[in-house]
Amino acid sequence: MEQKDKNLDTETLRRMPYQFSQPSEMVPDLVVSQAMPEDPRIWVPQAENVWFRPLCLNRSAGYWVNLLKVRKSGVLSRHRHPAPVHAYVIKGRWRYLEHDWEAVEGGYVFEPPGETHTLVVDEDVEEMITLFQVNGCMYYVDPWGANVGFEDVFTKIDMCRKHYESCGLGADFVDRFIR
Repeated sequence: MEQKDKNLDTETLRRMPYQFSQPSEMVPDLVVSQAMPEDPRIWVPQAENVWFRPLCLNRSAGYWVNLLKVRKSGVLSRHRHPAPVHAYVIKGRWRYLEHDWEAVEGGYVFEPPGETHTLVVDEDVEEMITLFQVNGCMYYVDPWGANVGFEDVFTKIDMCRKHYESCGLGADFVDRFIR
């Protein structure tokens, strides 16, 4: 592309913002300034002593990004993913019964499509917080693989709407996380 002003030096050009409009149909950026919120109502209860904090609920691409917070030990769930999952452990640690590794604070985990695993938080872990990006859905299964439930971006949105309405933030509070 041709440089519009030949008198601008390289450093000035490098620091200039893009000079054209963004695509008109593009959704707005999503910026969450407090990923670890001070207001406990933002954490959506998922089970006893288990909450999630939505960061991005992408209904058009079928994925969600959230923080999962656990304040109990034991088996959380056995599930299968038909699409990849990415995780970054912020606090504490967790593991899968089916593997010999442990996801530890500061660690990253890639879960390949098709894998079935059983999430466990050990007794000596006071609190676990992990950032998850889940693509597609999670099928909850019994030990023999029979489907016993599922979650997808739409069930996550519904859970958020109900919780935010009941705790006084309003059902539309979740809209800020939806793309």
